[in-house]
Parts: sequence; C-alpha cells; structure tokens
Amino acid sequence: MRKLVEYDHLSIDGKMSGDAWWAGQQNVVPNDNHFAYQRELLSSAVGLVLGRATYEGFAETWPTMTGEVADKINSLPKHVASTTLTETTWNAEVLAGDPVEAVAKLKEAGDGTLIKYGNGPFSRALVEAGLLDELHLSVSPFVAGSGESLLSGLATTAVELKKVTDLGNGTVVLAYALSG
Repeated sequence: MRKLVEYDHLSIDGKMSGDAWWAGQQNVVPNDNHFAYQRELLSSAVGLVLGRATYEGFAETWPTMTGEVADKINSLPKHVASTTLTETTWNAEVLAGDPVEAVAKLKEAGDGTLIKYGNGPFSRALVEAGLLDELHLSVSPFVAGSGESLLSGLATTAVELKKVTDLGNGTVVLAYALSG
C-alpha cells in the first residue's frame, strides 16, 4: 500500500496563508539543505496529490523550473481534487468522483509514496478519513500574525514526532506520523 505524506509551510504562529504569511515567507531563502530535504521526500514518490488551487499555482510555476527537484515534480503524475476543473495539463488528471475515496483507491494501487502539497479543506478531509500517514511541517522563522491556521476545525488527532530536520536557515521540518 502506498503512503500519503503531506508537506506544508507554516509560520511559527501556525499560519499557512494570507498576505502577512506570503510577505514573511518571501524572506525565507531556500538553501541546499532545503533542496536536499525535498529530494529525499520525493525519492520514493510515485505521484502528487493536489487540491485545485495548489494544482493551478504549481502548474503555472513548476513547468518553467529546472533542476533535480523540479525535474522530479514535473515528471510525476498529478492527481487533482476538484469539482470545477474540466481540463488539466502538466501530466495531471482530476480525481473522479469523491476525491477522498479516489485517494483511498490510489493508496491501494501499489507501492511508493504519494506526496500532497497544499492545505485546506481537502487536507482536513484526508485526515478525518484516516488516509494521511505523515504530515511534514516546514516551520519558518517569522510570525504572520494573521491568516488561516493549518487543519483548523479538525477534531483532536494523535500524532507522533518521527523526525526533526534543521534546514540551517532558521527553518525546521517536523515530520509527524498520524495515528489514524
């Protein structure tokens, strides 16, 4: 069975979106450690799972990028949760029917890892369904002060810290296993 891992960026006050978050995130410069972490995360990836908004943003940006991480992301099949998209590009398909059920079928379809980028209602639904195996939180050194919190509205969910990675630029990645 495939493993589903979500990777998210957060400020130290737990925010993941909004104008203040984007302004703070612009000051966090990726370094070699960041790219090494992404290479390791993607090493067993057999596909990406994305919500519509993340897919649209990624599809605009990633195809223009090069390098080992970009090449891997660009080459992987993308599975997109959307009720409004009718066409996709960038090696993507819209998940048919209920997206949570479709992800459950993707997990059962073989080995390897599915990487989910982005957050929001789709992430909450995957956690609530017990489908998310790991949550990797890249916590950056700034306070956003406002914006949406990760997985807000979710019932108490047990997690176990599996690994802490210091990226050397003030950012740490906290990798948690979800008890499901």
